[in-house]
Amino acid sequence: MKIFRHHTGLPPEARGGCVAVGNFDGVHLGHQQVIRTARETAREKGLRFSVLTFEPHPRRHFQPDAPPFRLTPFRLKARYMEALGVEFLVAVHFDAALAGLTADAFITDVLAGGLEARHLVVGYDFVFGRDRGGSADLLMAGADSHGFTVTAVSAVAGPNGEVYSSTRAREYLRRGEVGPAAALLGRWWEVEGRVEQGDARGRTIGFPTANLFLDEQLRPAMGVYAVRAGVDRGEETVWYDGVANFGKRPTIGTAHSSLEVHLFGFDADIYGEHLRVQLIDFLRGEVKFDGLDALKAQISKDCARARAVLARRHEEGLDPSAIQSEIFL
Repeated sequence: MKIFRHHTGLPPEARGGCVAVGNFDGVHLGHQQVIRTARETAREKGLRFSVLTFEPHPRRHFQPDAPPFRLTPFRLKARYMEALGVEFLVAVHFDAALAGLTADAFITDVLAGGLEARHLVVGYDFVFGRDRGGSADLLMAGADSHGFTVTAVSAVAGPNGEVYSSTRAREYLRRGEVGPAAALLGRWWEVEGRVEQGDARGRTIGFPTANLFLDEQLRPAMGVYAVRAGVDRGEETVWYDGVANFGKRPTIGTAHSSLEVHLFGFDADIYGEHLRVQLIDFLRGEVKFDGLDALKAQISKDCARARAVLARRHEEGLDPSAIQSEIFL
């Protein structure tokens, strides 16, 4: 997959194709249907397959002081797009100039102009342009004059009728309901970050941790989770089971929240490296203990419970469809 950070000056092979357009935060099962529809349409029409998205997320531009909310920062979004077979990912910088374009100007300058799109695929609720003046209906109304055709993908819902939604996934995660969130996403929710140097206190009590600060990503419920963590080794990601605490460590006390990940059977130095962490199950809320001995005893219990939870998930093949059957049956 080739990535472009602008819509102008694209090489010929990245223009004139079938383009899925949207924010795609979370790349959830509804988003995946839009992207797969674009991929299948591109194949049928003999076109190249692109995705147009926006970075940073438009909400960050319009609400710069809002709490972090991103389900998938760009690095993760790109991973998921590539796994879906996207050939070209065009991540347009969302700034005041882009926000100021009218819907008609966005169609003319970006879609018909820069991308020279031959076919567009959007979600049923896609809006664009200044004051959210554009919609799928507007795209279809002007399609002939701009030389493209349009497919609007209807809402996609799960077995219980719940429409797949980034907003719903965020709500679940803020409550620690990682199973329902995974059922919407079609995979375990994942955070990624560079391993930071901590105070090494975990190592002194027998539970060394890799510390991540989530930056622009959504803050899930504070507490302890069973996790899987991926360490990049060249082009391969090596996965380890583990347990993690997200919060401010009330027994010790820290000013900023972080994710501390203890990996089972792992003791390599990965400071400065990127770590991917999937939240598999919420074990308990964050608690202040009466000293390090009590904390150490609880961590031992957390590790045992995490191992049991992860063993069961491994038996299921770590397939989010198993989560859906638990939730919806």
